Amino acid sequence: MTNPTPNLYGDIARDVTPLATPQSALAIGAHPDDIEFGAAGTLTRWAQEGCRVTMLIVTDGSKGTWDPDLDPVDLVTTRQAEQQAAAEIIGASEIRHLNHIDGELEYTTELRKEICRQIREITPEVVLSHDPWKRYQLHPDHRATGWATMDGVISARDHLFYPDQGLDPHRPAAVLLWSADGPDHWEGIADTFPAKIAALLCHSSQGSTTMGGAEQDEDRKNEFVERMRAWAAHQGAAVGLEAAEAFKRITP
Repeated sequence: MTNPTPNLYGDIARDVTPLATPQSALAIGAHPDDIEFGAAGTLTRWAQEGCRVTMLIVTDGSKGTWDPDLDPVDLVTTRQAEQQAAAEIIGASEIRHLNHIDGELEYTTELRKEICRQIREITPEVVLSHDPWKRYQLHPDHRATGWATMDGVISARDHLFYPDQGLDPHRPAAVLLWSADGPDHWEGIADTFPAKIAALLCHSSQGSTTMGGAEQDEDRKNEFVERMRAWAAHQGAAVGLEAAEAFKRITP
C-alpha cells in the first residue's frame, strides 16, 4: 500500500504558507491561563470566523497562588470558573479538564495516551500547545505538556498506536507551538488583542503570580496591558504586523 504522505525528510517539503482559518482547533495548556497567554488572540479570531475551538487544560491549577491561606481545593474551583469565563470571551466551544495535580505533572506513556485520545475524539485540524524544546523552560508542567502533546499527535495519526481506544486515527494538518524557541509562523492579533487581554484578566486569581498584580488596582492593570501590547508589537514587527502571536509550526 502506498503511504499517503511521505515521511522521509518530511521537513524539507514543509508547507510554510499562512494558515487558513481551520474548521477546528485544539489548544492544550498545562494550566488555566496558559492558552490565553500563548494563543488567545489567534483562537479568538478563528472562533469569530467559524472555527470550533476546544481548550484542554491538563492540570488542576491547584498550586497557582502565593497566598499561604488559600485552600488548594477552593483554588481549583476558582480557576475552573475563571477558565470558563475566559473561554466565553474567546468564543471556545468546549473546555476539557484532565485534572492532573498542578506542579506534579510528569511525562509518561499514559499521559501521551490521554492526549492521543483527546486528539482522536476532537479531530482538530490544528493543535496548539507549549514548545517543549524551548531552552530554559522553567515550569515542569509546561515541558511535560509540550512533550505529551507532540507525542500524542504522532500517536493519534498512526493506527497501530492504542487500538484499544476504539477510535479512528486522526492527523492534524498543523501543530503550532507558542513561546517557541525558534518561531517561524505568526498570526496577526491587532483586532483581537482586546479580547486576549479580557480573557487573561478573567484569571484574577493569577494576577499577582503572572500579571504583575493587575487585579489590585487600575494602574497595575494598565501597566500589564501596556506590557502585553509591547510584547505583541515586538512579535509582529518581525513580519510587518501591528500585533502578533508567534509560533513554531510543525506539519505532523
